[in-house]
Amino acid sequence: MNYDFLYEVGEDGIAHITLNRPEVMNALTFDIYAQLRDLFAGLRGDDEVRVVVLTGAGEHFCSGGDVHGIIGELFKRDMKGHLEFTRMTGAVVQHMRLLDKPIIASLNGMTAGAGAVLALASDLRLASEKARIAFLFSRVGLTGADMGAAHMLPRVIGMGRATELLMLGDTIDATTAERYGLVNRVVPHEELREATLQWARKLAQGPGFALSMTKHMLNAEQHMDIVSALEAEAQAQALMLMGEDHRLFYEAAKDKQKPKFTDR
Repeated sequence: MNYDFLYEVGEDGIAHITLNRPEVMNALTFDIYAQLRDLFAGLRGDDEVRVVVLTGAGEHFCSGGDVHGIIGELFKRDMKGHLEFTRMTGAVVQHMRLLDKPIIASLNGMTAGAGAVLALASDLRLASEKARIAFLFSRVGLTGADMGAAHMLPRVIGMGRATELLMLGDTIDATTAERYGLVNRVVPHEELREATLQWARKLAQGPGFALSMTKHMLNAEQHMDIVSALEAEAQAQALMLMGEDHRLFYEAAKDKQKPKFTDR
């Protein structure tokens, strides 16, 4: 399939999605939203892909929706058309969170609006020292509750910080984002690609089934009380204890070898 962004899968099982409109800071279009939605949905059944890296071409990650290509066009639509659009953008995040593989967002520059939400919907976020992040929705007369931001952001950085970013719409630098817990790590700009690949390779070489179960439980337990969460984890871990990968780890450990996981 042809995409309006770059997509490639290496022999190491790492899928690279590179938003590729550097002349407009990798702004998103209607087509790109739809293509991302369909790609993330399809990756659930792609056994060749073990981890996904999402980044932007050039000097920036993503500036959000294209001002003229999307915002201008939406003024021509009625409420039904607006709802079709917002549900489509939400579906991108839904399929990212449901994907049974880790997603790493590699933030190489400006990460704003919908771009910030794409980063938030990823499982891990590495940022260049040049990265800046802004949830700009309130600055343009829209609610900060867009594409799941009001659901996800408080769970990542806490209600107070989330309220600050979603209501004020201020831009924060990479150091502040790391201090807030919004990004996992900040690295020198020239080291971002290699740092991202190191994490991606580590995940790709890891036990895929265990990583998938971990992501599933992180999602599911957000809505549980502690008693329900403990029981869910007990059942999940009991299942994993019966898995082939755990046995392979044990056999390799006895021989002082590195296990070769089978994702079972």
